[in-house]
Amino acid sequence: LRHRVGKEIVMVRVLVAGESWVSESTHYKGFDAFQSVVFETGVGPLKAALEANGIDVVHMPAHEVPEQFPATVDAFNAYDVVILSDIGADSILLHPDTWLRGKRTPNRLKVLAEWVRGGGGLLMAGGYMSFQGFEGKAMYRRTPVDEILPSTIDPWDDRVEAPEGTEVTVVDAMHPVLAGVEGPWPSLLGYNRFGLKPDAHVLASVGDDPLLALHTEGAGRTAAWASDIGPHWCPEDFVAWPGYARLMTQLVRWLAGA
Repeated sequence: LRHRVGKEIVMVRVLVAGESWVSESTHYKGFDAFQSVVFETGVGPLKAALEANGIDVVHMPAHEVPEQFPATVDAFNAYDVVILSDIGADSILLHPDTWLRGKRTPNRLKVLAEWVRGGGGLLMAGGYMSFQGFEGKAMYRRTPVDEILPSTIDPWDDRVEAPEGTEVTVVDAMHPVLAGVEGPWPSLLGYNRFGLKPDAHVLASVGDDPLLALHTEGAGRTAAWASDIGPHWCPEDFVAWPGYARLMTQLVRWLAGA
């Protein structure tokens, strides 16, 4: 997927921040016990879908975000779209120089918002550490990111668990993001519940709650996708559905201004 800058054709480049975790287990076998640690990622379905459609994807795992997340508009300019997925606000706010050494560092949420207003694209995808998140620990409410998204973030745990599955209703099938995305959509198993800014444009919903909403902010564009980009909330049959790759590709393309 490419877009034109002047006479030059440029590949769309996406930064996905988050979507990884480290799990520690203790195994008890009678009197004996031992620990094991595994590193896992959830970016695979989205990365595969975008790259299959010619989009360049850079994944920054959660443990790298505090130190390596861009801190200047120029650094963000290496990308067309930033996706925040299951990564809390503190991981972006607290650079090691601040957290460990007590030094002043840029507020990277402010810088991200500035970059978006100048023409960048931002997607927040749902998860336990997205929007306000599990026990309110993601903490994006009243941050500069909250200001530029189409959503209005609640101050409490905003997760909706739906293990029985929840139906998706298409609200605006004519929007370019949904072009050729044929239903019925597979069920989702959960999402983050949020309100909407007055000028938000809803493309799909789950019950009375928005699932996918869009917004223009200055010269840039933002989107809120209330569910995961992959399991568990976005189950295997959803990511295997042909509409998943088309939806995510066209969403990224729209965010990039194509």
